[in-house]
Amino acid sequence: MDSVFELEQTLTEPSHELAHDLANVEGDIMIIGVGGKMGPTLAKLAKNAIDYTGLSKKVIGVSRFSNTVLKNDLEFNGIETVVADLLNEDDLQQLPDVKNIIFMAGNKFGTTENQHFTWAMNSYLPGRIAEKFKNSRIVSFSTVNVYPLMPVKLGGPTEEDVPEPIGDYAQSCLGRERIFDYFSHKYKIPMLHFRLSYAVDLRYGVLLEIAKAVKNKQPIRMEMGHVCVIWQGDANERALRSLTLCDTPSRILNITGPETVSVRWLAEWFGEKLGEEPILEGKEEDTALLGNAAKSQELFGYPKVSLLQMMNWTVEWVMADGVTYEKATHFQERKGAF
Repeated sequence: MDSVFELEQTLTEPSHELAHDLANVEGDIMIIGVGGKMGPTLAKLAKNAIDYTGLSKKVIGVSRFSNTVLKNDLEFNGIETVVADLLNEDDLQQLPDVKNIIFMAGNKFGTTENQHFTWAMNSYLPGRIAEKFKNSRIVSFSTVNVYPLMPVKLGGPTEEDVPEPIGDYAQSCLGRERIFDYFSHKYKIPMLHFRLSYAVDLRYGVLLEIAKAVKNKQPIRMEMGHVCVIWQGDANERALRSLTLCDTPSRILNITGPETVSVRWLAEWFGEKLGEEPILEGKEEDTALLGNAAKSQELFGYPKVSLLQMMNWTVEWVMADGVTYEKATHFQERKGAF
């Protein structure tokens, strides 16, 4: 794995299961907020799965598209694009009526200095989306940040655990779910809240951050001593397949890998592979931000890309100075200040 081309091929190769599920989902698919870190490969994965089945469904990506390179790339790959500022009511109302919505729009980083914008994007906008697409089914990206820090020994919260979000970002994400829930009840909109924990793409993610810190002899804080991660291709496939699971009232699904992974173990493993001694500061707390994804693994099976495969690919990428997004996950944040 040593080029963006090979990486994107891997991320966007559809499985037979995904192709089968999309063949049984009526209507086109629109990805609202396609311009984020996961959106472009999710759109390409959807298009590849549709092409694999020989269907004629459209995949439509909606974003501000300040990056015209991304817009051109999506269109080159057969994805229709719509330029829209989603907080502009005229732009919102001009979106085409589409049967299947993947809602990825939101704001996280910079929340501490701009709380009003985060709440508008994460809690106000979902209500407008639900009013506009009351005849659609909606998979809404959410986050395990809606859960409290939990004892590591318990293995992470399940969908039945009560949310206790810390900080404006996490609170506004729970707000997103609650607003969508209201309209799901009001209009009988089939929905699913996709509570994700740390997708991994070699250009960003927890594994990359730890490996780069080891290579560059930078300290790694240990208070958040455990994490859960999943290959972005697996997460995107689960998001698309979740269109078959939408229901009213809304369903909730935790999405991450099966392991609760020690940050210390990751750092030491990367250190051995990279020939560097990791610099570890602080001590692991008894609690961490985790998610128990046993339910999603029962529904979809275990992720196709294992943790060890992700780690090996990450080492190769770092050693080859592969392209990175330089967008930190802030996975070590314990007080919800993003």
